[in-house]
Amino acid sequence: MPQTPPFSAMFDSSGYNRNLYQSAEDSCGGLYYHDNNLLSGSLEALIQHLVPNVDYYPDNQIRKIAPKILQLLTEWTETFPYDFRDERMMRNLKDLAHRIASGEETYRKNVQQMIQCLIRKLAALTQYEEVLAKISSTSTDRLTVLKTKPQSIQRDIITVCSDPYTLAQQLTHIELERLNYIGPEEFVQAFVQKDPLDNDKSCYSERKKTRNLEAYVEWFNRLSYLVATEICMPVKKKHRARMIEYFIDVARECFNIGNFNSLMAIISGMNMSPVSRLKKTWAKVKTAKFDILEHQMDPSSNFYNYRTALRGAAQRSLTAHSSREKIVIPFFSLLIKDIYFLNEGCANRLPNGHVNFEKFWELAKQVSEFMTWKQVECPFERDRKILQYLLTVPVFSEDALYLASYESEGPENHIEKDRWKSLRSSLLGRV
Repeated sequence: MPQTPPFSAMFDSSGYNRNLYQSAEDSCGGLYYHDNNLLSGSLEALIQHLVPNVDYYPDNQIRKIAPKILQLLTEWTETFPYDFRDERMMRNLKDLAHRIASGEETYRKNVQQMIQCLIRKLAALTQYEEVLAKISSTSTDRLTVLKTKPQSIQRDIITVCSDPYTLAQQLTHIELERLNYIGPEEFVQAFVQKDPLDNDKSCYSERKKTRNLEAYVEWFNRLSYLVATEICMPVKKKHRARMIEYFIDVARECFNIGNFNSLMAIISGMNMSPVSRLKKTWAKVKTAKFDILEHQMDPSSNFYNYRTALRGAAQRSLTAHSSREKIVIPFFSLLIKDIYFLNEGCANRLPNGHVNFEKFWELAKQVSEFMTWKQVECPFERDRKILQYLLTVPVFSEDALYLASYESEGPENHIEKDRWKSLRSSLLGRV
């Protein structure tokens, strides 16, 4: 999979960086402006510009600034609630809120509402993470289950959900739910590095967890392995071919919905070596629809086809008249790579030591777009039976997938034959 090219080329010597500090007439107290927009400044100047002091906001004007502070705190707690999982942050918030609430009765009610809303969000997050942990702790390898309780797994995905469109809808439910719990802070924490120019090493320097972002990546991997498991499981060739065609239809419906993450996970599962080597099975499959999907998600030219389709879905979402048309679920691993290379390709500081606002505006733009997509409510009816199967049914490990593949269609060369013997010995205890 090709890497997204660094964004540093966007800000080379012929562009933004070179011209930024040539016009001294646009500077004011260590801050640089262009068309009245703040472009850069030293960290010290920015702090001096933003933080109130005795001269800037005298005590006798606290009533004038209280609404602004309350508005800032409200937007902060609504947009970045996970910041306040830190006990020190929550303590400081309550202290500042108490000072504001000591004024007029209106402020007191607004402060209470803000704190209560934040606590509800954090409680819901904790509950969600407990559910994820429970699912993770009960997951087992399918081969282990088959060896110990072979009758306990009789169903396959088609017996649970025979309609590909319905399965695509339920996959979209899972995607949107997991997206919704990823906070923008997690993107920052995923790539944050200590700024060597920041001497304040004592204040909030611990790296925060990115568990919900990581859980979403794990879901992608699980879905890929689930697809491969369902294809490799059937003993009969025609049943395996039917399963492949079923997942092709599911993938196509995901594309139509705008669920690109499930689409790519399904394609990845069907392209895994234990599946792709089943040549006799694939010979019975009508692959025209699959070829079209692979073309749409082709990684060449930095995923040009996918990015075009994503822009189309994003445009549809902007003009949508229904929740169904608003759905945009990006290929998440590529989104993470884009943000990573943007972060790595551009320096946090400009050569003169100023904060590189252009870089952070670009980062904020990408994360903000994601935040819009993740807030869409899923319009499809939930099917608990299908959802439970997708989330909890045991799947094969990589070795177990290869073993099932070799058992279905025998080894084609000495390398495969040696691996088959090794897997039978280690996984089944047979020679």
